[in-house]
Amino acid sequence: MTRFRIKLTLTILGLISLVLLLMGLYFAKVLENAYLQSLHQLLLRESRLVAQVVRFPEVFFHQGNLAEQVEQIAPAEEVRVTVINRDGSVLYDNYSRFQKMENHLDRPEFQSALAGETGISRRYSETLEEEMIYVAVPVQQGDKTIGAVRSAMSIRDITDTVHNMWYSLFTGLLVTLIIGSLVVSRISFSIIRPIEEITRVAGNITQRQFESRVRIKAKDEIGQLAGAINFMASSLEQQMYEISENQQRLSGVLNNMTSGVIFISEHRRIMLVNPAVEKMLGTPGHDVVGKLHIEAGKSFGLSQYIDRCLDKKEKFRQEVHIYYPHERILDVNFAPYINFKGESKGVVVVLHDITEIRRLEKMRSDFVANVSHELRTPITSIKGFTETLLDGAMQDEETCRNFLQIISDESERLYRMIRDILDLSKIEQKRIPLQMESVHVQEVISSAVTIVQESAQRKHLTITCPDETPEIWMMTDKDCLQQIILNLLANAVAYTPENGRITIKTEVTQQQLKLQVIDTGIGIPEKDIPRIFERFYRVDKARSRDSGGTGLGLAIVKHLIDNLNGQIFVDSVEGKGTTFTILLPGVKKFT
Repeated sequence: MTRFRIKLTLTILGLISLVLLLMGLYFAKVLENAYLQSLHQLLLRESRLVAQVVRFPEVFFHQGNLAEQVEQIAPAEEVRVTVINRDGSVLYDNYSRFQKMENHLDRPEFQSALAGETGISRRYSETLEEEMIYVAVPVQQGDKTIGAVRSAMSIRDITDTVHNMWYSLFTGLLVTLIIGSLVVSRISFSIIRPIEEITRVAGNITQRQFESRVRIKAKDEIGQLAGAINFMASSLEQQMYEISENQQRLSGVLNNMTSGVIFISEHRRIMLVNPAVEKMLGTPGHDVVGKLHIEAGKSFGLSQYIDRCLDKKEKFRQEVHIYYPHERILDVNFAPYINFKGESKGVVVVLHDITEIRRLEKMRSDFVANVSHELRTPITSIKGFTETLLDGAMQDEETCRNFLQIISDESERLYRMIRDILDLSKIEQKRIPLQMESVHVQEVISSAVTIVQESAQRKHLTITCPDETPEIWMMTDKDCLQQIILNLLANAVAYTPENGRITIKTEVTQQQLKLQVIDTGIGIPEKDIPRIFERFYRVDKARSRDSGGTGLGLAIVKHLIDNLNGQIFVDSVEGKGTTFTILLPGVKKFT
């Protein structure tokens, strides 16, 4: 903006200088012409007067009379008077010795005078060595021109006057430029300052500093422009605030959605993904944005549906399987993006991960099948033995007792199964209220060991309990903790061969109880470990059924631990044994 101020100042000063210079030239020329015109008139009158006096033959051709008459009319200090005869010879000159003067026949003013006209000429005089102006008139006797009288005067005064005028003009121009530069600088500053202020605010607005305002109180056009800029800045600030708020809301919604959102442009490139999509695709968002969807998605089926939506511009829904980075089942909604002009500019894809839903549906189906299967076995046994008794086996007392014992065992097994199913349902729905109290952990473990001790002794199993010191007290639900330990011990007893060993360990880490149940049983195949907490899932179905297990013990353990905000981990080697590790919060005292 400083450059513009200098340019404006120099432009105004240049215009002022040009106007003054042109005016000076004009007035100098007018003044010079006026002086010259006045001088012409003076010399013309002088020449005519002398010509009237010397036109008589007794004067014109007699040197003495001629000099006397001319000196009386034209003193030498004012005007130079030269009398010339027809052949160009000088008869008299009041400034120089005429005898030594050259012939003046070729002088232009003399030639004009001989032709009967007034001759005027301006040139440098070799005799006087200065510039002179000459006016010559003819000397006539009757109709005959006998010579000419020429009056001349130096134009030094005129030149000096013009020079003085030019000096004054340039002095005035210099003074005007000095004063004008100050005035113009002030004026240009008053003009440029508001523009600079407006430019500053406009630059700040481009840098998103919408709070900037133009501080100008003028009521002229500049003031109106400043007001318009301030209004625009205020409006932009409000609009950008609303846009920012909307972007924050949209970003918050997209970032916290469990469903994935992808926006694909009309050029089939991914323009936006949310964190849920990054998790589904196993790729950071910055690695897929800008890429073609078929390249970034790594799912041919998904890409086919995206292309279909782009081409047909129709909304539809499909179930898609993806296999990278993990196998997932997605419920995908495809919808074309239409801008405010009604043009299709891309596709919005919303992905819902229904893998877990499908897994639960399968688990529910398997559960129904398993329940039907598990219930059918004891019911078939009860029905069969009952029919046998009714057909006459009741007459044999020993056979009748054996059948009744089998019916009793199967009824007990059926009862336990139904009880475990009901307990598991209540635990899942959190209908069993937790009774939080201070619990002595070693005491609960001892109580659970006592319950399974008889079954363990029948198989000659050794159960090792943790030391009583240090004592561990925690705030938890005693019944839940006892059922967790009891189910794990019962599971260990069921799957540990005779003469095996079961060890229980306790440890406190970061206010958490770490409880381990370690057995030397048959172990669990690695492929089965993720499924052991499912209902009715058995690694060794025959042995489990023979032991009277319902297949729901570990499922109950998992849900009870979740209710207590704990964690359970399994480490097993097939043929060597299994370790169940439980982490439960709420350790109150550790002494």
